[in-house]
Amino acid sequence: MLTNDTLAQWDRENFFHPSTHLAQHARGETPSRIIKTAKGVYIEDRDGTQMLDAFAGLYCVNVGYGRSEIADAIAAQAHELAYYHSYVGHGTEASVTLAKMILDRAPKGMSKVYFGQSGSDANETNIKLVWYMNNILGRPEKKKIISRWRGYHGSGLMTGSLTGLGLFHAKFDLPLAGVIHTEAPYYLRRDDESLSEQAFSAQCAERLEAMILAQGPDTIAAFIGEPVLGTGGLVPPPAGYWAAIQTVLHKYDILLIADEVVTGFGRLGSMFGSDHYDIRPDIITIAKGLTSAYAPLSGSIVSDKVWKVLEQGTDENGPIGHGWTYSAHPIGAAAGVANLKLIDTLGLVENASKTGTYLLNSLRERLADHPNVVDIRGEGLMVAIEFGQAKTPLKLFDPARKIGYALAAAVGARKVIVRAMPEGDILGLAPPLCISAQEVDLVVDAIADAVVEIF
Repeated sequence: MLTNDTLAQWDRENFFHPSTHLAQHARGETPSRIIKTAKGVYIEDRDGTQMLDAFAGLYCVNVGYGRSEIADAIAAQAHELAYYHSYVGHGTEASVTLAKMILDRAPKGMSKVYFGQSGSDANETNIKLVWYMNNILGRPEKKKIISRWRGYHGSGLMTGSLTGLGLFHAKFDLPLAGVIHTEAPYYLRRDDESLSEQAFSAQCAERLEAMILAQGPDTIAAFIGEPVLGTGGLVPPPAGYWAAIQTVLHKYDILLIADEVVTGFGRLGSMFGSDHYDIRPDIITIAKGLTSAYAPLSGSIVSDKVWKVLEQGTDENGPIGHGWTYSAHPIGAAAGVANLKLIDTLGLVENASKTGTYLLNSLRERLADHPNVVDIRGEGLMVAIEFGQAKTPLKLFDPARKIGYALAAAVGARKVIVRAMPEGDILGLAPPLCISAQEVDLVVDAIADAVVEIF
């Protein structure tokens, strides 16, 4: 291993890493890992160590690494037109084509796509549009946003506020006023273990309605939620959840923002999580799988209902005062076009469904009877294993023991990357959608061996 060379020194002296223990890294107490190349589901660092990436980067490399079709599209676009802005009606062939391709795949009732660079800035856009919309409709008090505990929606000021994880709030003076959090649809950790999934979903809806009534329905603008909780634990919704929640939102004229940064473009075995769970959103957030992270690009897909109000607003007030320099960047758009074509031609949505089922079943066959495995859950290629002291009644480990991190490290020692999720001893898996059954077997073997080692 190359540990004391110049590049590693530069890394510690110059590079501010996100989501990192900064002091430990600067002191050299944590590894400085520099990735050099990747292909399919494998990454390789500059020391030649190859790892099976069972988390697709940050669940974003949906088509897998090393796809020349996307690289060639990026290069061709850069040679022809590396940049032009999208303000005042300007566009490029790539951005216009991509918007059309997205809407062809999106749930019914969606109208236009606004492009940004990341899921965080897309959700910032969404909140601005919701506020703008309610001002145009003469409802200036209807501005509060309801998010959920354990939800993840970004790490900016507003989006970090929407995120329902303490790490993203602590010492940052978040959440901002006007953002409130309701219960996470986390069936495993329900207060009353006697509740069925349907009853728990009804309880979540009842608590949401009670919050809305306590705040005042005329003050609540929107509800934001991931179809499947991502960073908060990879938690699929319990039966009946989205139907119950949408009934409450419709009752009080509250907009629904479906954050599909992770679930969009195939990860659940459906093109969109909204269709997967019969969610009918007013706005959809997209990013990661839009380009499979080959270039930064995000989007806000707005519904016909929202678009009509935005048009009304510009008729009354002139051009909308919102934009980013890199909105609809042509290189990102070209990557998106090539990426969506690959998802179709390779049948990756179908593979996510088939191989995801195989992954979930294989993990259950190997680990479901282990006394410290309290849950194995998933949908498509979003799968999690949760660990604790006992299953019934549920008893979790002391967080100070950091069991999840130890397990992730043990799996990593077997050349497989999984993610230790926050606020629990949870291993998350979200591999590229091109993963094969044989590669799934390698992942399951590594996890099973790591569980034996740690316990």
